[in-house]
Amino acid sequence: MQDTTIKLDIIDHNRQAWDRQAGEQREWSRPVTPELIAAARQGQWQAQLTPGDLPKGWLPAISGKKILCLASAGGQQAPILAAAGAEVTVFDISERQLDQDRLVAEREGLALTVVRGDMRDLSVFADGIFDIIFHPISNLYVPDIQPVWRECHRVLKTGGRLLASFYNPVVFVGDRDRSYAEQGLIRPAYALPFVEAEHLAPDLVRSKIERGEALVFGHSLAEQIDGQLRAGFVLAGFHEDRQPVPRFLIDRFVPTFIATCAVKSDLDLQRA
Repeated sequence: MQDTTIKLDIIDHNRQAWDRQAGEQREWSRPVTPELIAAARQGQWQAQLTPGDLPKGWLPAISGKKILCLASAGGQQAPILAAAGAEVTVFDISERQLDQDRLVAEREGLALTVVRGDMRDLSVFADGIFDIIFHPISNLYVPDIQPVWRECHRVLKTGGRLLASFYNPVVFVGDRDRSYAEQGLIRPAYALPFVEAEHLAPDLVRSKIERGEALVFGHSLAEQIDGQLRAGFVLAGFHEDRQPVPRFLIDRFVPTFIATCAVKSDLDLQRA
């Protein structure tokens, strides 16, 4: 029997995919405009974890606060937060995504620290040095997310906040065949946890690889939310948002973006 398994370093492939997206200035790789930076300096700004506005109260006064923009390079969130007065570090695996932040920082005269690395390993940072971690949808690009939550907990100060977003895992279970969507049908085909490189047919995976597209992992809500609790966080806020431009049929029926606001407690709450 022929082995159809595709052998691939997915993390490195995804790094290259995001380098490519940055070079093409796709949606999440397009530097913010000078007008948005000017507005942020005047106190008129909005950081986005999901397509809509951030819930009120999730980001209190940030002037002088140390913020880690985790796996969120691309010249967008980090420069806005820096222009609003925060002391910002942006951490990402893609060098070309980070170049977008460098570009805005140089263009606008912003103080911005840029660090390249894997979101699961923040060992370059000391314990308890950040007030806020801003982590927009990105953990779908790594197979294991508990290390992400543990590292976030470690580098945050006591009382610090982790603002994170991710997809409702329902988006990963449906068959990708367009004919079902055209009939108004959602056909469950994949069980969670979803591993695109293994669950999709090999020819579809190869097609994505050839197009330079990132490969994703669909994590359960237990991994996403209970994972934060197991790392020692207390959940302080939960938010759902809709996909403004539906990619899948399910997007038309349920909010498929989820965001959480978690706080590092002064109690030792970590669980096995």
